[in-house]
Amino acid sequence: MALSNNTIAGIAAAGVAGMLGLAFAADPLYDTFCKVTGFGGTTRIATEGPSEILAQTIEVRFDANVADAPLVFRPLQTTQTVQIGQHGLAFYEVTNPTQQEVRVIASYNVTPHMAGPYFNKLECFCFSERVIAPGETRKLPVVYFISPDLVADRLAGQIETITLSYTFFDSSSYSGPSSKDVAEGAANSAAPG
Repeated sequence: MALSNNTIAGIAAAGVAGMLGLAFAADPLYDTFCKVTGFGGTTRIATEGPSEILAQTIEVRFDANVADAPLVFRPLQTTQTVQIGQHGLAFYEVTNPTQQEVRVIASYNVTPHMAGPYFNKLECFCFSERVIAPGETRKLPVVYFISPDLVADRLAGQIETITLSYTFFDSSSYSGPSSKDVAEGAANSAAPG
């Protein structure tokens, strides 16, 4: 049974449309996959800490980077030793030494990558645009814990050191909400009305 030219053209057009749709969906789907699984060193965002704290400790190193933005960015501590399951609190500091405001977004990752599913953040300064005023210095907190589930992982359970790395990127062409917009939206939704 031979297919007509119109049927073949329709199948080809549907294939092209499907591939185009997958191309547009790839980035958000991959981002969601990484957040859910911890793939590629992506940490998880938690709403509450674990119920147990283990005696085993892990050293957490802190790293700060800037890509294409005129900022000075650094961790205020280079390492912390925390018990597995214990909340850790670390601070980063960002300074805008220029005479112009700088718009940036921070992204993060964890190495070794196999630690990503077990490194949880309760509070961080990532993925929302920040506007740093000329000459301004800000302290940015990170509240985190390492899940006790780590010790049951045959490979990850052997980890002694985890590095949490943040990078600020220029977001002057970013069209999403700024941290100011997000904060104002939260305040407006909390206000009686």
